Amino acid sequence: MYPDVSIDRIYKNRFGYNAEIAFRYKEAIYNGFQPYRPFLYDFNGVYSPRLKGVFPSRLDKRISWLLLAGAGGQSVIFYNQFGGCGYPACNIHLNSSHFLVHAGFGIRYSLWRNFFVRPEANYYHIFNNADFHSDNVVRLGASVGYTFHTD
Repeated sequence: MYPDVSIDRIYKNRFGYNAEIAFRYKEAIYNGFQPYRPFLYDFNGVYSPRLKGVFPSRLDKRISWLLLAGAGGQSVIFYNQFGGCGYPACNIHLNSSHFLVHAGFGIRYSLWRNFFVRPEANYYHIFNNADFHSDNVVRLGASVGYTFHTD
């Protein structure tokens, strides 16, 4: 499970920006022996069009798309499960950071007043990622949020 905290700012012309951080809720095991916890953070440009005529007319005002692309970083903490050192100065974890590019999309549905739900898909390409088998990460999920201002 990867909780995500994000903020979107979309202007009247339907363009804006987004900043987000996603992290693994619990420590995971990589290749059956290495404990780790990844963090993904990025800053994106956003386009949020309303597609009139795609959905029935009563849903047109409630549904909008969110397309985003940007850059950020991945930071992974690897925990040393065999650190038998009894001294407080011993390092029991290693941090590995890499540059990434991000693309994603979501469909936002206004539930009630300013509350919304947004199923979304995110793709990350992590450069020089020698820590894992692949440089690509896909994150699927849903956001529940609140809009502070509507147009």
